[in-house]
Amino acid sequence: MSLLAFRKGGIHPADRKELSAAATITALPAPGTVIIPLMQHIGAPTKPVVKKGDEVKVGQVLAEPGGFVSTVIHSSVSGKVKKLADVPTAGGDRVPAIEIVNNGEDIWVDGVDLDATEIDFSAADDFKDRIRDAGIVGMGGAAFPTHVKLSPPKDSPVDALVINGAECEPYLTADYRLMIEKPREVLLGVKAMMLVLSVEKALVGIEDNKPDAYRAMRAAATGELAGIEIKLLRTRYPQGAEKQLIEALLGRRVPPGKLPFAVGVIVQNVGTCYAVFEALAKNKPLIERVVTVTGRAADKPSNFLVRLGTPVSALMEAAEVSDDAVRAMISGGPMMGRAFRHTEIPVVKATSGILLMDAEEFTARQERDCIRCGRCVDACPMGLIPCDLAAFAEFSNWDAAAGVDDCVECGSCQYVCPSRRFLVQWIRLAKAQRRRLKK
Repeated sequence: MSLLAFRKGGIHPADRKELSAAATITALPAPGTVIIPLMQHIGAPTKPVVKKGDEVKVGQVLAEPGGFVSTVIHSSVSGKVKKLADVPTAGGDRVPAIEIVNNGEDIWVDGVDLDATEIDFSAADDFKDRIRDAGIVGMGGAAFPTHVKLSPPKDSPVDALVINGAECEPYLTADYRLMIEKPREVLLGVKAMMLVLSVEKALVGIEDNKPDAYRAMRAAATGELAGIEIKLLRTRYPQGAEKQLIEALLGRRVPPGKLPFAVGVIVQNVGTCYAVFEALAKNKPLIERVVTVTGRAADKPSNFLVRLGTPVSALMEAAEVSDDAVRAMISGGPMMGRAFRHTEIPVVKATSGILLMDAEEFTARQERDCIRCGRCVDACPMGLIPCDLAAFAEFSNWDAAAGVDDCVECGSCQYVCPSRRFLVQWIRLAKAQRRRLKK
């Protein structure tokens, strides 16, 4: 069988998935207090609709969208609103949040059926509205509101839905476990989104380092789900990036500065598909997600089903993490994740993993001068010149740094750099400055 892959650039970092790959998904008990940030997505901030002292149920709306590109935030526990206050996030920002004291009763809002296993496909006309009302966002990390992604411009017809099952980021296995343990549910979510988009073609891309997930998904793609193609990809980072995934599966290249719908494609993540299934089959909003907790500082690397708003400290305790062993904490994976310091930051919709490195895994890097070796150019899957873009940022030449807008921040350039240049950080700075100047 020939393996599919994108053509340019890419790297092969040690994936370290063996630490948590065998860990079945385990529900983590809801904590005594949850902290629900009101900004868990790309786009406009949400607007709170509850106040201090209000009693809330699981699944109750806490905040409404602040614009079209926005989403709903729901309570992940039943209890009383303690306060509204700003809290730190893994990205280093402080955002408004609602703190809720859990009463331990798990009282759900009316209409949720946790035992339901089927989607009523005859009601497809309402699917997009129900996905919107469930507060679903892209769960691979970008957190773009799913209902918006399912609304491509009328002048850009879409004919294919691509599902990212690559999970190419090292260490993370949350999507891998979902594909093994809930393949039918994931594919039911895929079919629902096919109906929303009115497309007949859907492809799920899975890297060949996940044969168990590939077999499970192939076995589930039968009967009413038989039209969904399960494709095996060559393991190469960043195979799961939207543009690289589209090229590998369909041979289409998204032009610079354009989004996937420009070539007739919408891309969704495996975790998003499962959330869509739960919303449409169970009428359950997005109030929890699977999170990989891994790294050599964890004595029990795990995949937990976690209520949103749960502090990272609770995940660390469950994974038997020794504070003395931790040298670095990263939200996400080592390539695209964000380092953080405070263990009380909450799990949010985009939290795919918590990586806890010990002294052997984590080594502080001393940045040195660029030697113009070109390795970053060879590794870049977007065909950019990362060393030049970083230099433009370092010397505040924001106009010359226009190419940073096409960077997917995969970290391939930084991984191969012999001078240990902080290329991604410089590029992120340039992006932020260019956005500020445009405003």
